[in-house]
Amino acid sequence: MKVVVDEDRCRGHAVCCSLFPELFTLTDDGYASAVEPEVAAEHEEDVRNAVAQCPERAISVS
Repeated sequence: MKVVVDEDRCRGHAVCCSLFPELFTLTDDGYASAVEPEVAAEHEEDVRNAVAQCPERAISVS
């Protein structure tokens, strides 16, 4: 699974960072970013939870 944060949609709420800090971090500008775009199978549920909880719908997976 690959995770992408849309920089244009992200508003820096940091919900994803609080839900899955091992994968998501805030940039120096205060917006979310995936530390590692490729996600291991055992973390797919965590990523899907972050996708569902993002208030701006800025996170997508493929």
